[in-house]
Amino acid sequence: MTDAYTALAEHYDRLTGDVDYKKWADYIARHFRRLKRPVKSVAELACGTGTLAALLARRGYSVTAMDLSPEMLTVAAEKCAGLDVTLVCQDMSRLRLPSPADAVICCLDSVNYVTKPAALRRTFRLVYESLSPGGLFLFDAKTPLALESADGQVYLDEAEDLLCLWRGEYFPRRRVCGYGIDLFALRPDGAWERESEYHEEYAYTPEELEGYLREAGFPAVSVYGDKTMSPPKEGAERVFFASVK
Repeated sequence: MTDAYTALAEHYDRLTGDVDYKKWADYIARHFRRLKRPVKSVAELACGTGTLAALLARRGYSVTAMDLSPEMLTVAAEKCAGLDVTLVCQDMSRLRLPSPADAVICCLDSVNYVTKPAALRRTFRLVYESLSPGGLFLFDAKTPLALESADGQVYLDEAEDLLCLWRGEYFPRRRVCGYGIDLFALRPDGAWERESEYHEEYAYTPEELEGYLREAGFPAVSVYGDKTMSPPKEGAERVFFASVK
């Protein structure tokens, strides 16, 4: 069993081909336009393989993109070559920026991967400190319903030279959903190589996340449905939070 996002990094983009990153970038830019101040510098937490960072850089933003996985950042470095993107290997709960950012974003339920509430509360405080006055913090999170629904689920991604098997298990006492991931990749010599990873996500309620934001210093918190500008509907599995310093 390897650490999360080590073996997976090489295949991550192929396995997430259904993610509409342009739609994510459009939604983020929509929030930027609503601010009273222009957004020039953006910090992205948990940037993964850098797809969103590259899209934002191509739209004219100066991006500092950070991730805890060196393997994911290696892929991001190739994707972001020649763009105004600075890549940093950093734990978001230890966030340090060289200068204040106009906006901080964290996408694809990455906050759920911070499985210790104290660490996420510290992250939010550091985000607040890292923003310029009037700057925006925008992130999404899976709801407890989404993570509880993953219990017992099995997901399969298959290609001629790659097979990925995900198994979800929810632990109510810990409020954590664990994902066991098995990767089978076809080697040049015709043999199949197996690697395994284990990931966990914490089931934060929207109320808890809003409380952490206010505790960090954000005076107001807006909550939205999945890539909408309206409040989330009952039974939502993904919600967005926008807070201005």
